Parts: sequence; C-alpha cells; structure tokens
Amino acid sequence: MKELRVIVSGGGTGGHIFPAISIANAIRELRPDAQILFVGAEGRMEMQRVPQAGYEIKGLPIMGFDRKNLLKNINVLYHVWKSQRMARRILREFRPQVAVGVGGYASGPTLNKAAAMGIPCLIQEQNSYAGVTNKLLAKKASKICVAYEGMERFFPQEKIMLTGNPVRQSLLYYKGTREEAIASFGLSPAKRTVLIVGGSLGARTLNESVLSHLKDIEQADGLQFIWQTGKYYYADIQSRLASLQSPVPNLKATDFISDMGAAYRAADLVISRAGAGSISEFCLLGMPVILVPSPNVAEDHQTKNALALVNKEAALYVKDADAKDQLIPLAISTVSDAQKLSLLHENILKMALPDAAAVIAKEVIKLAKA
Repeated sequence: MKELRVIVSGGGTGGHIFPAISIANAIRELRPDAQILFVGAEGRMEMQRVPQAGYEIKGLPIMGFDRKNLLKNINVLYHVWKSQRMARRILREFRPQVAVGVGGYASGPTLNKAAAMGIPCLIQEQNSYAGVTNKLLAKKASKICVAYEGMERFFPQEKIMLTGNPVRQSLLYYKGTREEAIASFGLSPAKRTVLIVGGSLGARTLNESVLSHLKDIEQADGLQFIWQTGKYYYADIQSRLASLQSPVPNLKATDFISDMGAAYRAADLVISRAGAGSISEFCLLGMPVILVPSPNVAEDHQTKNALALVNKEAALYVKDADAKDQLIPLAISTVSDAQKLSLLHENILKMALPDAAAVIAKEVIKLAKA
C-alpha cells in the first residue's frame, strides 16, 4: 500500500482546531500508517493544542487584515508573502498527497500553494455562513465538506458534500446516568436542570443575564441551574454572590466544567452561544437549547448558525442585546414546559449528522489516491 501523507491546516479558535484534530484522528483510525503534519499560525491556540493531541505542527507568521488601521496592513502583507514562501517550503519537504483546510489564517497560504503545486485540496466549513478564507479557497478545492444545507450560495454546487461537523467523541460516550451526572454537581435529581455555558473564557452577556435575575432563579420552583461563568469572570462573580444577603441554593456557579459529557447529561435545557461546534454537539445529543449568538464574530455568522435551527423549530434564540431582560425568564418558562422540551429535542435530533470525522477522513483518503 502506498504511504499516505496529509497536511492539515487552519486554526485560530477551538471551533477550527477541534474539527481539524478530529479529522486527523479519523484518518489515523482508517490508516494507522498515515503521516500527518499540521500547519498553523504562530502564537495562536493551535500551536499548543495540536501537539497535546499528539501531532507535529509548523507555524506560519500569518495574521489577519486590520480593517480599522489600513497602514498596519503593510506589515500584514509582508507576513502573508513570507507565509506563502514558508508554506511552499513545508509542502516541498513533506510531499503530501492531499491538503485539508479547516478555516482560519494559516489555511489560506497553505492550501493556495498546495493547489498551485497540483496537490488535491479538501476544505471543511463549520458554519452556515462561509468564512472569508474558505470562500477564497473554494475555486481551488476538489471537495468542500459542509455542515449546513444551502451552502451553494458560497461554493460550487458540484464540490459540496454535506458531512456535518466533527464533535468531541467523549460527549457521545458518557457512561453515567442522569442521576449520577447531577450528583457530580452536588444537585438534586428531582429537579429540572438548566445548564448555562459561555465557553471556556465565559460570555459577559450570559453572566450579566444571570446576575440580573438571581431572585427569579431562587424562586423558580423545582428548577436548578449549573452556571459555567468562565475563568475570566469567576472571581468577580464569586464575590458578588458572596455579598448577597442570602445565597441562591439552586444555583451552582463554576469557572470551568471539565466533564461536558456529564453536564449535558444532567441538563434538561442548555443556554449557549451559537458556535458551529457547540451546535453540532447539541444536534447529536438532541439537547433543547436557547442560543444567544455572539455579536463579536466575523460576518455575524453565529446568528446565521442559530437561525438555521430556529427556522426548523429546533432551537430558541435570544439576541445578545435582549438577553439581560429576556433570557432567564424564557429559560424558566421553557424548562417548565415538557411539551416544548420534547418538540425541541425531536427537531434538533433530525438535524444531526453523525460520523462526520469518519466521512471526511474517507474523502481525504480518496483524494490522496486520485
């Protein structure tokens, strides 16, 4: 059997890095002999996360364009040029049969050069609104793997393959019961549970929404809340809770949840931002969810991700600007409505695309042989 050599490029956020590592793991499962090299952006998250997952990574000095200060882009253009040269050298030395791009700065120069050298390219787009890098690379790609319908708005129809987003496998294989999951948070199995997650760094809007409605939470009969504040906000929130005249016994605040499998199993309803990776997890797990899209992302793609579910009655949605007033009252009324939870569960499950990483890995191997 001919040896298999694969370049995987992209990153910048967990939403890009996690699918990249999942695809690499799936390639290794199908072809344990595969040589896989990652190419990332210097100083970005992937330079730590990828080696932790057991893969080698090379960094490019690539950076994003500064839309506010155009003069700074002279330096950016130099780094783009330098990254293109470095990418070409990496490709020549590694000699991959196929290149995979997952979005993010580094995938631009890497896949551009790969295509110019006649190496087949596959790109994976996580969001319902295509990122700038992937839109630019689409003309040169052999295959484009997407997670949402209707992506022919951005990409050539004949190249598109609906695969879904790879998700953290550990979430799908949580072995404990709901009772054990709830007990691990020191809460009561007799109560319905709302899980509030704002990502590992937290989300200010979600935190302010909780702090504005502590009385409503305390008075919510038969309900309890697990609140992941994020490490950045935790100390301040702890001191604000400690200053209350009486504690809120049905609210469990924590800076970080290490076992998200247990958290999802414990929850009857989730409140979350609308990142593509999180949404794919909710679909596969059938989680009723209220989405509060972050307004601080390119092209407002989180709102577009959320609306793709809302339009199929598979999720509820609150605008970031309205969350402080509306979010907690909506969560309390929704989690108390068994019929509503059941409808959300059934509809979001219909949108699940399982085995995404394995499906994409098979396409990568197929392209390598082409």
